[in-house]
Amino acid sequence: MQIAKVRGTVVSTHKDSSLKGVKFLLLQFLDEEGRLLPEYEVAADNVGAGVDEWVLVSRGSAARQVSGSEQRPLDAAVVAIIDTVSVGNRSLYSKKDEYR
Repeated sequence: MQIAKVRGTVVSTHKDSSLKGVKFLLLQFLDEEGRLLPEYEVAADNVGAGVDEWVLVSRGSAARQVSGSEQRPLDAAVVAIIDTVSVGNRSLYSKKDEYR
């Protein structure tokens, strides 16, 4: 899994029938210091994440292991919304601090 920040949404009215009802997010990956990397990816949202939230992304065949996604053509899926990230003795990210 990788950590990413939700940067926006992707809307598609014409898509494979197996993807009907699936919400897509535009994600930007983060490094171990919480800095934004130049890499972006579109992922299916399985948890109701919103813009600016930090999320865990499952990629490759693991993205299709989410219940109900086994037959969907997915390469990436958001599987969790992150509450906190700590590295060593310091807090790298806290969701509650982001929304004060």
